[in-house]
Amino acid sequence: MHPDTISERRRLYLLGRVLVARYYGRPLTLVAVARAIGTSPRQLQRAYAQFGDSFQEDLFARRMSAAAQLLVEQRAIPVSDVGRLVGYPYSSHFASSFRRRYGLSPAKFRECAVRHGATRTPQPAHPPLPRPGQAARPPAA
Repeated sequence: MHPDTISERRRLYLLGRVLVARYYGRPLTLVAVARAIGTSPRQLQRAYAQFGDSFQEDLFARRMSAAAQLLVEQRAIPVSDVGRLVGYPYSSHFASSFRRRYGLSPAKFRECAVRHGATRTPQPAHPPLPRPGQAARPPAA
């Protein structure tokens, strides 16, 4: 592959990640992000494939990380509002997505965090998915 192609794809990938990091709470699509950075959806898809996970996984990981942090640090915000803040208009979709990522419902995650005295959640770029049947625990403080 030509070096210019590699550097252009890296640029597209990094720009895409910046937009996801900044606007994850809004309805984002690959098409919208590609349009915003002046490329085609296919080129952005190729950039993600070459340098990281897919666009959807990047968006999902960012939303889940932000949700976990809000659940732990902002206990006054209702769980359904946390879902809306991170880009899920339907609380049931948020709850099922959160459970898929962490193995616990958002409410149970918050309850466990409170019980264990967590006041802050680390911000991993892509937290690991729990194995099937294994419940994830909220990070310790």
